[in-house]
Amino acid sequence: MAIYDYTVLDRKGNEVSMADFKGKVLLIVNTATGCGFTPQYKGLEELYQKYHDKGLEILDFPCDQFGHQAPGDDEEIHEFCQMKYKTSFDNFKKIEVNGENEIPLYTFLKSQKGFAGFTGIKGAIMNQVVGKIDPDFKNNASIKWNFTKFLVDREGNVVERFESTVEPKKIDEKIEQLL
Repeated sequence: MAIYDYTVLDRKGNEVSMADFKGKVLLIVNTATGCGFTPQYKGLEELYQKYHDKGLEILDFPCDQFGHQAPGDDEEIHEFCQMKYKTSFDNFKKIEVNGENEIPLYTFLKSQKGFAGFTGIKGAIMNQVVGKIDPDFKNNASIKWNFTKFLVDREGNVVERFESTVEPKKIDEKIEQLL
């Protein structure tokens, strides 16, 4: 299967074919509104403003699997993002990214790019936090935390996975290369 074979649900519950994004560069992110990484919404919006007209789409999938940091329903999450971070990219329906209820799109994404390792100042902290939850976390492809980002090229290839410790601005140059 290819990324364009999957369907997802928008925040109102309508099916959206990933094929609708053919020819676009995608940044697919599992997000949360009450997380230490939530301020990354600002950086995501900056990338969206800078590159949307050139073909970038940001697909925002709220996820409550990590510390229950995405409370509220889909509309409340959307309103929070618009009010607090002035996001103009749309939020999709809240999902699960790991386990028996994970959406097939995330099963596919993880099969294409495994865990990339935590980096930066917050990397050591995340290694400790996630290591307590899953001692074998470095050896499996599961999503470790909120704001894991998958970069997909215009042909639908998953080219890179960025863990939650990677700020959106650090992805800018890679997005520009793909556009």
